Amino acid sequence: MPNVAERMIDRYLRDPTSVRRAMGVIVTATAIVVVGAGSLMRLIDHREYASIWVGMWWAIQTVTTVGYGDVTPRDPNGRIVAAFVMFEGIAFLAIVTASITSTFVERANRDREDTESLHAQLVEERLASIDRELRTTREQLTRLESLLNRPTD
Repeated sequence: MPNVAERMIDRYLRDPTSVRRAMGVIVTATAIVVVGAGSLMRLIDHREYASIWVGMWWAIQTVTTVGYGDVTPRDPNGRIVAAFVMFEGIAFLAIVTASITSTFVERANRDREDTESLHAQLVEERLASIDRELRTTREQLTRLESLLNRPTD
């Protein structure tokens, strides 16, 4: 029986990705990185990180690219973990920015399509009106011509 993570991954790969779903995956992955890295830093560099909470505080600072510098890894293994967290933070910001931009572009495209559709509808209605006027004018000309060509008594 597949576990929860496998089912989530299967569903994610099977269904078309929406911006909302992608954001959920990124936020979840980032939260896992923060908790995991904070805990790992406590294990790797326990002198610098007195508790898991200090490690998570550092991970939050790092993943958000704030980096106050009040806590920094000194152990080489801790620095490797830090590099991973930094890359995750950069990816997180890039994906959030791309998602927001994608939403704006999608909305602009939808608005443009709506405007083009409305414009096409107005042109079509105007052409239909011109066609009706032309038919009426032709009918009137035909009647007038028949009146003019009618033999007089």
